[in-house]
Amino acid sequence: MSFVVTVYVPEAIVMASDSRQTLTLKGKVETVNSDFTYKTFLQPNQQGGVSTFGQAVLGGVSVQSRLERFAEEMVDEEDDVEAVAHKLVNHLHGKYRQADTGFYVAGYKREGRASVPHVYYCHVKKNLVQRRNVNPKTNEVTYGATWAGQVDVITRLLKAKQVVGPDGQLVEIAGARINWHLMNVQDAIDFAIYAVRTTIDTMRFEARPKNVGGPIDVLLITAQGSRWIQRKELHGQPSLSPDVT
Repeated sequence: MSFVVTVYVPEAIVMASDSRQTLTLKGKVETVNSDFTYKTFLQPNQQGGVSTFGQAVLGGVSVQSRLERFAEEMVDEEDDVEAVAHKLVNHLHGKYRQADTGFYVAGYKREGRASVPHVYYCHVKKNLVQRRNVNPKTNEVTYGATWAGQVDVITRLLKAKQVVGPDGQLVEIAGARINWHLMNVQDAIDFAIYAVRTTIDTMRFEARPKNVGGPIDVLLITAQGSRWIQRKELHGQPSLSPDVT
């Protein structure tokens, strides 16, 4: 399982993800396989990003390997973020149509003289590409956050809840709204990290499989370009200090 989040505010898009990969042994026991799995990827030609969640192995190979090969073989330099989203689902659905694997594909697309943000929710098994950052009735760009994977922790925190009132009736408690349309880039980064970190820390104390964890990768996408805010790096064994005699 995974937890990935995409935050889209007026000046930028922020994508973040955890690093834990789990395996289910003999269909019963879930165990941690790695805390160094990449789930968010930069598309340098499109200056966009892709995050993955759900089933992490396709045809005996990691989703990361599939994405890298897809980018090399299927994506053309002139493809925009929308074309990449559709190509990705068409490519993987054709080969692994039962894969319970999802993606967020995000970036900016040139429309006339403006760079317009696009955020897509994609799913292989559902053969689905759905734009998330527009009002379906007016087609106007909207601002907010969307997440997938192990979503119950952050959903419990931010969505309306029902509790039993003094007379036994159900009372809905709604949290205060988040003004996404007023959120700046730093706050969007902070929210993305908060969403992943809170999920990890909450699951640590709950009696449940610990299937979200490890370092948090954060990718920033703007109309001017993309860059990593934080990303785990490969490393060797730390050098040991010589004994002092």
